[in-house]
Amino acid sequence: MSADPKPGQFAKKKGEIILREHEFDGIQEFDQKLPNWWLFTFYGAIVFFVGYWFVYYGTSLVKNPQLAVQEKIIAVQAAQIRELNKLLADLNDSKLVHVFAKDPLYVAAGQATFTKNCVPCHGADLSATQDDGHGGKITLPGLPLTDHIWKFTDNPMGLFNLINKGSPPESTGNNGMKMEAWGQKLSPMEIAQVLSYVISKVPEDFKNIPETPAK
Repeated sequence: MSADPKPGQFAKKKGEIILREHEFDGIQEFDQKLPNWWLFTFYGAIVFFVGYWFVYYGTSLVKNPQLAVQEKIIAVQAAQIRELNKLLADLNDSKLVHVFAKDPLYVAAGQATFTKNCVPCHGADLSATQDDGHGGKITLPGLPLTDHIWKFTDNPMGLFNLINKGSPPESTGNNGMKMEAWGQKLSPMEIAQVLSYVISKVPEDFKNIPETPAK
């Protein structure tokens, strides 16, 4: 390497040191020719970027994150539909009332799910009210479930479908609020368990459902 840098614009050969002609605030810049391995790495990175960009955006060889998420959502929805169909294959009014609602394990599981998801609208005691801390009651957005009045249907399977799909399109909601489609968040079994818990609280409303023998 030359000990005394020469004036110029750029170094043209290996070992040459150029003191560039421009100056800023009394500062000048040295220039040396970059080693070939560095240049090849740099050019290779450019080629790789161009090639990967084309493969990523121009072909289906590499899945982008958005497509991967969409495929996972579709797979989850398909699994939910399969689970629902499997459960509905032998689920009926009699099974909900005389099997699920009388099984302590189903009822306890339904109560846990209800407490986690349904209490804000229907209340801890299913009355759709909440204590205000001063001896009064606050009305919650949901309908009461213990007043023996069923707005849309008193049929157990109808109630199952109501929870699964949410308030029907013709509903104006209660206090301006509609129930969401819980089938988007809960599994069919969880919905059946929640319903079994509700039925267990008002068994007199479903006493006319005949018990059919298990197949």
